[in-house]
Amino acid sequence: MNGAESLIRTAVNAGVECCFANPGTTEMPLVVALDAVPGIRAILGLFEGVCTGAADGYGRMAGKPALTLLHLGPGFANGIANLHNARRARTPIINLIGDHARWHLHADAPLTSDSVSLASPVSAWVRTTRDANEIAIDLADAFAAATRYPGRVVTLIGPAGCQAEESTGPASVRPAQNPPAVDSPALCNAETALRAGKPVAMLLGSSALMERGLRAAARIAAASGCRIFCDTFPARLERGEDLPAVERLPYFPDQAIETLSKFAWLVLAGTREPVAFFGYPGLPSFLIPEGCRPVLLARPEEDVAAALEALAEELRAPKGARKAAETARPLRPSGKLTTHSLGEAVAALQPENAIIVDESATSGLPYFLASSGTPRHSYLGHTGGAIGQGLPSAAGAALACPDRRVIALQADGSGMYTVQALWTHAREGLNITSIICANRAYRILRIELARAGIKEPGTQARALTDLTHPVIDWVSLAAGMGVPAARAETAEDLLRHLERSLSQPGPYLIEALL
Repeated sequence: MNGAESLIRTAVNAGVECCFANPGTTEMPLVVALDAVPGIRAILGLFEGVCTGAADGYGRMAGKPALTLLHLGPGFANGIANLHNARRARTPIINLIGDHARWHLHADAPLTSDSVSLASPVSAWVRTTRDANEIAIDLADAFAAATRYPGRVVTLIGPAGCQAEESTGPASVRPAQNPPAVDSPALCNAETALRAGKPVAMLLGSSALMERGLRAAARIAAASGCRIFCDTFPARLERGEDLPAVERLPYFPDQAIETLSKFAWLVLAGTREPVAFFGYPGLPSFLIPEGCRPVLLARPEEDVAAALEALAEELRAPKGARKAAETARPLRPSGKLTTHSLGEAVAALQPENAIIVDESATSGLPYFLASSGTPRHSYLGHTGGAIGQGLPSAAGAALACPDRRVIALQADGSGMYTVQALWTHAREGLNITSIICANRAYRILRIELARAGIKEPGTQARALTDLTHPVIDWVSLAAGMGVPAARAETAEDLLRHLERSLSQPGPYLIEALL
């Protein structure tokens, strides 16, 4: 048994089931090992950003890591953007990077690079294997690091020689540890704030946005009258039907500050103090305004749900209390296709247990507002702001949950970053409906120009936000990658194509002209 096979056997023993791969010469022993050892499904991505984004979507839904298999430093570099998003989402991922044989490094071959330096900014743990007998142990350590609650991105670099040489065999894997409990002072401080008789908000993130945490937060709200918010871009939020509804903190800093100015306290559960996505002149980086005091109940790496339940008990909150959904399931829209009618159409038709992967950028807020009363579903947000996440993450979510329909709400500009993911949707026969929000512009940049006081951008500024010269034909792009597709110009068109997609297995793409 060589090092590569010992590594793959260790991964199988750990419960790893998927490997998103774009391998090269230095990874050939691992490719052969994936054939030799049953238990891991290998999925080819035509671009490394598809592999890393798919691993992110998979990890968020499966709650355990997938492998990525990438070719040396340059291949890994192509996938870094979506690993940045995964790091912000606290997704468990194990990256495997092949490297030159150690005896070849002195030659400084064309693909020689500093993989450690490339991996370190997006990885909580990085190691380079030194010996074939250690590669399985290194994989076991990588698994332990990746599954440290709530999840982390880790990277193992395996020189070709360590993969190919004889090994002593697989290593044992340590079971994942439970998250640490929240200490009593944090619980006491949160209770004091909620009993102070002043307006309180709770900001939820991480595991607080799963069913157990949401139900506990709703009990707290029923007992104290506090309002419940979630991070602007949650990694995963459970929503719909009888689940407690939460509000999303606004994206723009002035709007977030205005929202929080109504409260004397902000209890943080599974998240950090909110900050602005960008620095705007005259606005602070941290968004909690004067007069509103932050109170930390639980960090993301702590047992947030248990802390919320304990707080509910201290408040003697009624069991079964919930914050009702703000909207019922919307009626089928008609007429002109707008961001509002698009959101209503999706919310009107999405099936029970759907997974919504949202990289719709400026087009998506109406959907979120319209969908709190829909059937139960999981919502995956755009955590790190690096665009090109949506279509790959949809692939990973579909592989993690093959019995659930995935709906990818995808902005057209950012969709072009990882359009190759459509090929993986087709090749793997994934149950994904991709809705391209085609406003044919980088609309967020136009909004930012307007916010900067530039009412009439110049020729070059307009050109840098315009996607109409030439127009991107998403229907043709999808067809060229094996995905059936259609174009919707009205709300009725969108409803018809959605019904068609949702009634049949496999991928489908709808270009929604806005």
